[in-house]
Amino acid sequence: MAELERQHDDGGPAEGGMAPLREGEDEVRRARLIVDRAIARGEFDNLALAGKPIPGLGEAHDPDWWVKGLIQRENITGLGPRAILLRTEDAELDDRLDRQYTEKQVRDILEDFNDRVVDARRQLLGGPPVITRLRDVDAEVERWRSRRDAARRAAEAAAPPQPPKTSFWRRVWRGSA
Repeated sequence: MAELERQHDDGGPAEGGMAPLREGEDEVRRARLIVDRAIARGEFDNLALAGKPIPGLGEAHDPDWWVKGLIQRENITGLGPRAILLRTEDAELDDRLDRQYTEKQVRDILEDFNDRVVDARRQLLGGPPVITRLRDVDAEVERWRSRRDAARRAAEAAAPPQPPKTSFWRRVWRGSA
């Protein structure tokens, strides 16, 4: 900072300007001077990672780091090893089943899921092991029915009571029809 003040007093460049590189100037001293000037101008204030650890520092080198970063940044789904995809689908399967209207749709989804789990277990292409369990179709259909009935009862309980309907003739007799 003393160097910055001395240059300003000597008629050198103003606070935001750069002094010309003199022959034989130590490059380390020049780099420090440039950083000090940037700090004085406030160029390092409010950086995105200020005071936080640098992401990925200290981790082992991953050759696919950019692909993983892209998938995370863009929220891309459906890519990755089968074992991971099946685990993710297994975690979301109940919600998917609850959106179905018929028992046949639920059974088809469960049978397709079980077929893909068995197929993934047979593949020996490497990657993480498939630890996703098969779903018992009949038990899952029964759970789907009970969740559906519970949701229906909750919706009926939350709905405001309907006023009793009066007959057409009663409304005519009162003169409100």
